[in-house]
Amino acid sequence: MNEAANQTYKLPPRLFDARCTACWFALGIVVLVVASFWTLGLQWRAFFSAEAAASMGRFIKEFFPPDLSQPFLGKVAWATAETLAMSALGTLLAALFGLALALPAARLHADDRAWARAPTRLVLNALRSIPELVWAALLLISAGLGPFVATLGLAFHTTGVLGRLFAEAIENAPPGPAFALRTQGVPSGRVFLYATLPQIVPQLMSYTLYRWENNIRAAAVLGVVGAGGLGQLLSFHMGLFHMNKTCTILGAMLLLVALVDLLSYGWRRAMTR
Repeated sequence: MNEAANQTYKLPPRLFDARCTACWFALGIVVLVVASFWTLGLQWRAFFSAEAAASMGRFIKEFFPPDLSQPFLGKVAWATAETLAMSALGTLLAALFGLALALPAARLHADDRAWARAPTRLVLNALRSIPELVWAALLLISAGLGPFVATLGLAFHTTGVLGRLFAEAIENAPPGPAFALRTQGVPSGRVFLYATLPQIVPQLMSYTLYRWENNIRAAAVLGVVGAGGLGQLLSFHMGLFHMNKTCTILGAMLLLVALVDLLSYGWRRAMTR
């Protein structure tokens, strides 16, 4: 009791004390944000003027009523299915290749030399540093127009993202089961399959589903470079100022994203039970 009573507790540093590194860092971020707005020269008065509000009102009014004609809804339904297929296939390819690259990019145990870890992580960094839209634009030269380009663009970028996340999950897995198998002379491949992989499968699935949600949105944008799906339909009708058709396409995008979010949420809930 006396020992507990005599124990001294270290209080956190006061705000903006010399030792409060996080406080000074946050203050620096705020200063940079304010400075960025100051140097942009934004015309706030014109943005919030009555004329700007009237122009925005006229622009929004052009979206309604949306085009619900049977032929156009058929086009939108086909483009929606195309977008869903592109995102699903691109995510599946990325999950497979990401897992294949995550193994050499991870240190499986403390004594693992992991000689391929640094170069593999460099490859993963290069893949995810290039956005999906840029990948699709680069691949147009070799693959041509169409959904195949969007699928490859999503797969390349998402492989870099999932590969890094999968490698971190492998390294953070509890080492006990793998250590027990290694001490019995079990080969490394079987150790991973029977000890490490079962522990991290829910985490890998969660990462993959989350990236699928992101890829739905990305696939809808990739049509700008002629990669098919809802994005290409949106780019075409917006370019011709068919605002009622644009409203229908945007509605299909919102419904598709909401549906995938709901399915992904239900799947993740089922895995955690």
